[in-house]
Amino acid sequence: MTTANRRVRVAATAAAAVALLAGCGGTAEEDATQSSVTSDSSASGSETSEAMGSHKPDGGPPPEGIEEASSPTYPIGTKVTLTADHMPGMNGAEATISGAFDTTAYSVSYTPMDSGERVTDHKWVVHEELENPGEAPLAEGTEVVLNADHMAGMAGAEATIESSTDETVYMVDLTMDGMKMTNHKWIVESEIQPAE
Repeated sequence: MTTANRRVRVAATAAAAVALLAGCGGTAEEDATQSSVTSDSSASGSETSEAMGSHKPDGGPPPEGIEEASSPTYPIGTKVTLTADHMPGMNGAEATISGAFDTTAYSVSYTPMDSGERVTDHKWVVHEELENPGEAPLAEGTEVVLNADHMAGMAGAEATIESSTDETVYMVDLTMDGMKMTNHKWIVESEIQPAE
């Protein structure tokens, strides 16, 4: 293999990895924010239409204080198909439920701590990932501080509640384009259907 071919293959692999690590909630503003984050990690040149490169492959444990769902529609271990489009390749992806919780989930808009680019309508942040949130559900327009760290610059950011839902909230394990993601946060029940 020639040096030029090797460079092309390395660049293509890096671009694919960035696409797989894309975050939740894609907006043009979020795309710009996450593009700037990933450009520092040698992934320049990737052009995905969603937020890029700051979602952790391992989502970690659920936040403290969140209540496990007592009888979820999709219990842990259930194979499902996702209908959410939080990131490229998610809609239609097969996944396995790794957690099911009773809480309030919020769509939020915020300015990341590491960037001036506003992220709008990010789905989802749960009530237990807000700093001193008080009683759920919070009203649209409520100003909050995020304790979630799904995306680069999210933890500590000031945010505005755009909408909320009290659907069962799930963590899922999934593989997209060869990249495994565990405990991906969050998918709400209306974004899931039984696996075919």
